Amino acid sequence: MHWRHLRRRCQKVIGGIPVPDPFSAQDLCDRLAAERDRPLRLLALPTPTVPGTPSGMLLSVETEDFILYDGQTSPLHQEHIIVHEIGHLVCNHRSALDDTRLYRHLDITDPQSVRRVLPRIRYGDEQEQEAEMIATLILEAAGRVPAPTLLSGMLGGLESAMGLRVGRPTGASCSPG
Repeated sequence: MHWRHLRRRCQKVIGGIPVPDPFSAQDLCDRLAAERDRPLRLLALPTPTVPGTPSGMLLSVETEDFILYDGQTSPLHQEHIIVHEIGHLVCNHRSALDDTRLYRHLDITDPQSVRRVLPRIRYGDEQEQEAEMIATLILEAAGRVPAPTLLSGMLGGLESAMGLRVGRPTGASCSPG
């Protein structure tokens, strides 16, 4: 998928989501829960995640949604994980995996009540790219990460180091069209 097309499509998806100011992942979850009239709970995983295991996961059951995230990583990384999972939620993504493999790790007593489980392990498929772009756009709008500029790589680094980076309005596209 072309990066600009993905970015524009994801901007449309999150266009109506009010980003809290000052930003808090919990406040964003509270707003989405109220808007959707469905609880959305954040649960920090008690131990650090290891390579090959999810650093975040969206778990939907009959009456509510849960975002599980690595509570032992940096605050910015925690926010990114949470907002990535929000990306899955607002796009209504569905798992392509055999979810029963994950129930054993979650100790779910009633697997039939689980509506979806989306672990955050790979980034190659379209759903992961969308969730990652939505996380980036929300964190850009919140001022947590810089928005991309026309310059990148070494030139972008020089631009930033020299104080020449000019801010763009929140939600503005990288290039026209």
